Amino acid sequence: MIRLSSLYLRIGLGFILLLALMLAAQAGLFLWLAVRSEGALPPRMLADFADLVADEIEAEAARTPGLDLEQYARTRFPELHRPVVLVLSDGRLIAEQGAALPPPVAEWAVARVRQAAAEAPPAGSPRGPGRRGARRGRRIDGPGRLPVAFAPVVVDRRVVAAVVVTPLRPFGRVMEQFAPLIGLGALLLLVGGTALAALIVFRPAHARLRALQEAADRLGAGDASARAPDEGGDEIASVARSFNRMAGELAARQAALVDADRARRQLLADVSHELMTPLTAIRGYAETLSLPQFAPPGDAGRYVGIVIEEVDRIERLVGDLLDLARYEAGGAALASEPLAVADLFARVRARHQPVMRERGIDLHDHIAADAAVVVGDARRLEQALQNLAANALRHSGPGGRVSLSATRRGASVVLAVADTGTGIAPEHLPHVFDRFYKADPSRADGGTGLGLSIVRAIVEQHGGTVTARSTPGVETVFEVVLPGGA
Repeated sequence: MIRLSSLYLRIGLGFILLLALMLAAQAGLFLWLAVRSEGALPPRMLADFADLVADEIEAEAARTPGLDLEQYARTRFPELHRPVVLVLSDGRLIAEQGAALPPPVAEWAVARVRQAAAEAPPAGSPRGPGRRGARRGRRIDGPGRLPVAFAPVVVDRRVVAAVVVTPLRPFGRVMEQFAPLIGLGALLLLVGGTALAALIVFRPAHARLRALQEAADRLGAGDASARAPDEGGDEIASVARSFNRMAGELAARQAALVDADRARRQLLADVSHELMTPLTAIRGYAETLSLPQFAPPGDAGRYVGIVIEEVDRIERLVGDLLDLARYEAGGAALASEPLAVADLFARVRARHQPVMRERGIDLHDHIAADAAVVVGDARRLEQALQNLAANALRHSGPGGRVSLSATRRGASVVLAVADTGTGIAPEHLPHVFDRFYKADPSRADGGTGLGLSIVRAIVEQHGGTVTARSTPGVETVFEVVLPGGA
């Protein structure tokens, strides 16, 4: 469907309007020329025509005594092929609609009629049609440069009126005669021209622009192979070629980024794996030194304990890095099986029970009847929930509250972990799932900064989403939305 803001529509409407204006201008020029071309009629022919009309009126007056000249003229004149004006001796002008004389000509004609009526007719002058020969010898004259045929109408030996014929036809008469044909021709030309332009010009251009738009939409949707037809040498082909070059460069950059990201993940996994060997050795030596028989004297024993704590921290960081690298690379195979949500929540409670008891934190859970089962990998989903619960406990003060819930939302199951801790400021919420991100970098809370990143990677591998919302000082909620369930 073409929108009102479409460039194609605006160009089409502009073309139709331009074509209509051109046809209107040509029609107006034709009508003007039709009016002006009447001036090419020889003056003698104008005089003969005026004489014939005057003879006809005189003959009718002879046949019909008391003839109403005004009524006769209004009935007869519209049947003539040229506009004729009957000027009566009392100054009235009788003409069909649109054939009125210009004011100078009208004044001149009235003066001529009155002058002719005042003159005594020549002795022995014939009546009726016999005056035709006498009128033929009269000169064609008129006001200014406009030649006017003037033929007196003689009834009972006196001039009662005059027939006046000008060389120019009234515009109204020309419009009446030619406007229907010109209008029909202009309409046919407009429709035909528009149809031809649409088929030959606009339709191909619209199809090519639409193909370019579809290619751009596909590229925006992630299809790096999208290309637009670029045949031809016009502007659309040039734009298509530019688009294809851009798409090719984007595809190359995307491939380079994918390769670089793959190499980064591989390097991270390799380094993390290689770190485990020396860390294991350091832990072994440190634990050996912590034994009573090998314990160093003085404060050295305390230093050995610090080394063991730092080794534990580094091992957790390396383990998280290895997990995150595997999840992001898609190398961690997932099992897909029905899982009881109650079992997942129970394992979370069991793992964190000592910390909750020590800090006086209550943990509550609620499982809706229609959300008791999810489909996924038990170990990975438990890891995600454990990370979320550990994060909630880490940010909850003594006497706080942590809740686990499972509800259904459409065709998905929502696993939520909420806490009444310090909360997350609005400016930090968009970044909580980024690697190594901490809302308070100065806070030493024992986390590696990778827990929430691992949660997101696990959930996305299950085809779900994870979101966070928080009201600082009131409540923070992390929601894991998993498709399916039973």
